[in-house]
Amino acid sequence: MTNSPWVNWAGDQRCHPAVVAHPRDTAEVAALVTAAAARGRNVRVAGAGHSFTDAVLTDGVLLDLSRMNRVLHVDRAAGLARVQAGITLHEASAALHTHGLAFPNLGDIDVQTVAGATATGTHGTGSRLRNISDALHSIELVTADGSVLELNEETDPDGWRAARVSIGALGVVTAVTLKLVPSFVLAGVERPIPLEDVLAELDSHVDDNEHFEFYMFGHSALTMTKRNNRTDAPERPRAPAVDWLDGILLSNHVFDALCRVGRRRPELVPLIQRTAARAGGHRQKVDRSYRVFATPRLVRFTEMEYALPRAHGAAAIREIREIARRFDTPMPIEVRWVAPDDAFLSPAGGRETCYIAVHQYRGMEWQPYFRACEAVFARYRGRPHWGKRHFRTAETLRPRYPEWERFAAVRRKLDPDGLFRNDYLDRVLGPVS
Repeated sequence: MTNSPWVNWAGDQRCHPAVVAHPRDTAEVAALVTAAAARGRNVRVAGAGHSFTDAVLTDGVLLDLSRMNRVLHVDRAAGLARVQAGITLHEASAALHTHGLAFPNLGDIDVQTVAGATATGTHGTGSRLRNISDALHSIELVTADGSVLELNEETDPDGWRAARVSIGALGVVTAVTLKLVPSFVLAGVERPIPLEDVLAELDSHVDDNEHFEFYMFGHSALTMTKRNNRTDAPERPRAPAVDWLDGILLSNHVFDALCRVGRRRPELVPLIQRTAARAGGHRQKVDRSYRVFATPRLVRFTEMEYALPRAHGAAAIREIREIARRFDTPMPIEVRWVAPDDAFLSPAGGRETCYIAVHQYRGMEWQPYFRACEAVFARYRGRPHWGKRHFRTAETLRPRYPEWERFAAVRRKLDPDGLFRNDYLDRVLGPVS
């Protein structure tokens, strides 16, 4: 145990817990939770630190689950795998591929822990595919009194639907059983297309591909579209040198240098955006699914992302692009689609969803830009990604979630004294009682 400070990936969230503990198994977590409760200290959990909010911050006990990163059991025939909560999506994907299993969908970043990604409603893209938390077949949860519960659809339907996307408000997720699909190969194609051409046939792009998304800039008419579809072709990994040149040097180091120029010389942002948009040429990749879904992200930034009803997607995209033209940000806007699910606090719960994400480079002013975007998202009944910047409160969020009170009831049952609360949860969920 230590009392060293904790800092997130972006470097813009930090705290000084009284204790930072690194448990290795569920029994150690239960003992730490019980001890914290006895001392009157709140408990929060850190995964990979890839949240842009203050969801982790505490001056009490911080549990770092990075040592709980093992695959515990695999039932290939049933498509189920038991893993510890601190394993990252990348670690899990690589390990489970050796058993012939894969996540049906992933986002474009896979460094998050399984527990952290699911707790915040992290997602990929695909109009017929749900967010990553839908892969949770069952959840092992240490509650405020040190009890260890196993939540699934049969034993506790409400607890399971609450715990799949919980922002860490119910207890400490220590292990999960994942429902997976047989390993598959994706053919990924990236292609620049004018934004208006994309919007003119938006439903076709979204529905005719298993996975479709695009990036756009406020000052460029071009989008970089990405479509990933299954193929029976064998995997053809790119040469390491090609991967490094494209994925590390150009997409990260060169782009980071352009962003630094934009931070020093904001008047150059339009030129930087047009240059970055034109630099994205045609690319193809045929490889294991998890290698195609995710790409390295070394450029540090902060982010806001909202889930909107799909029907409002095109209108909101146009409005957000116009807002981006008024602010100095060299970063792109990302647009994706997700199928509805039934987790109580899922941003995509109960409706076909278009996600729109806006970004700001590290060290640059983000609040005015994000507030302007949030005003648009709010008009379209948007719900924020729980791990990304937003200014919503429990009062403004409650009407957006039909199952809000059912989640609150589970929270009162599992954490009646608010052992797992912090300022972020007080703001976005309100007090426990």
